[in-house]
Amino acid sequence: MPRNDKKSVLLRQWELLKMLPSQGTGKTALQLTKALNDAGFDITKRQVERDLNELMEAFTLDKDDRSVPQGWKWLKGASADLPAMTLSEALSLRLVEDTLKSIMPVSMLEGLESRFRQARNDLAKLSKENRKAKWANKVRTVSPTLPLIPPVIAPAVLATVQEALLADLQIDVDYHAMQYEDGKQKRLHPLAMVVRGAVTYLLATALEDNDVHLYAMHRIHKVTRTDEPVKRPADFDLDEYIRAGSMHFGNGKAIRLSANISQFLARILEETPLSEDQKLKNEGDQVKLTAIVADTWQLIWWLMSYGDNIEVTSPVVLRRKIGGLLADAAAQYENESVE
Repeated sequence: MPRNDKKSVLLRQWELLKMLPSQGTGKTALQLTKALNDAGFDITKRQVERDLNELMEAFTLDKDDRSVPQGWKWLKGASADLPAMTLSEALSLRLVEDTLKSIMPVSMLEGLESRFRQARNDLAKLSKENRKAKWANKVRTVSPTLPLIPPVIAPAVLATVQEALLADLQIDVDYHAMQYEDGKQKRLHPLAMVVRGAVTYLLATALEDNDVHLYAMHRIHKVTRTDEPVKRPADFDLDEYIRAGSMHFGNGKAIRLSANISQFLARILEETPLSEDQKLKNEGDQVKLTAIVADTWQLIWWLMSYGDNIEVTSPVVLRRKIGGLLADAAAQYENESVE
């Protein structure tokens, strides 16, 4: 059981106060005991009853003696808004903090910083007494691809683009694409922002066409928000855009992939299929794979990553593409004198 010192009792009682309703018949001591134990506090019903009676002397609590068992709640008209957060809220904020920082508008993040800090502080205090407060230290998400250091996005650029995106206003940017040494001035209609691995992309149309293009945020060196409203393509849907494979550098089309794969790769695809219609058929030492997948560069990188564990049989265009890439790669390793 946790130490019954002043600090642990205070933390427990503060959590108890936040569990009390402000309406209805209230919560019984048994219900509150279960809730506290579910929150990680090892406590008995008798301790909860003692806490409630102590708290009633300092706070405007109401004990409904008419109900059996008795219900506890805030007295009608009393303020139940405590300047704190529950353990679940603190844990949730701590777990999503890093994700939120990459997709939330800067202006909104500034208002959340104090909440993030409070969540970290609350969990640090509770972790000595409450096993559930330690959860954030026991879980992580890891990218299945090679981890890369995210490129730096100028804070002023990020804030301006986000503000324009929220306001549905056009922007003028100085964009430095990989294929050009110097930047190019563009008028963009921002539609959405997507984080893909280490890189954040702006989805936008340009004045010269109505097609949606990807613009890496770190390649925008300067940006100015205009007063002109965005002209949004009538058929643009962010979720459909992603489903079509466009964020994996595809052409929006699907292909029927056929390949001979190793038993090793087949076991992986049995657990994590390429598509809903994937089929695996044993053919001796190999397995025949068929699946309808998006035609993307990500698919090519995935096929290349499994080397001799997979042989593409169709489409023929894809087979030739993979064969050519593998031949070019092998040619670079023919000279064994390189150090």
